Amino acid sequence: MFARFKDVALLLGRIGVGVVFLAHGLQKWENGIDGTAKFFEQTGIPLPTLAAIFAIAVEIVGSILFIVGFLTPLVGLGFVVVSVGALLSVHLDNGLTGQGGYELVLVLAVAGLALGFNPGKLSLDHALFGRKREAKQLQDA
Repeated sequence: MFARFKDVALLLGRIGVGVVFLAHGLQKWENGIDGTAKFFEQTGIPLPTLAAIFAIAVEIVGSILFIVGFLTPLVGLGFVVVSVGALLSVHLDNGLTGQGGYELVLVLAVAGLALGFNPGKLSLDHALFGRKREAKQLQDA
């Protein structure tokens, strides 16, 4: 029974983290690639247009993949890259807590990483790859 609760908790975690990244990606999408790149340039992010395309793709497409649990390690790493960029370019000078602090960015990065490498059984990764891995482990045992 504990395993079922664990898998539901992991699914809820993926949904929560994915929704937050999706909301940020949709904000960037509304501003457009040019508007997002302009903001990135003002904050000192190198290659701002490429960074804007990457951030929008990770935050929108990656979030959808993360929620359904597909390619979660790759998406989790993408979340870390986007979050570290935001932390260093926008939030670091504001400290950990308070207005504009980096606590949310930090939590999203580590939660995305942890859930990306442990999406649980209620994920496409498990349905497509995990069952094969489990069957092979049983054969090898």
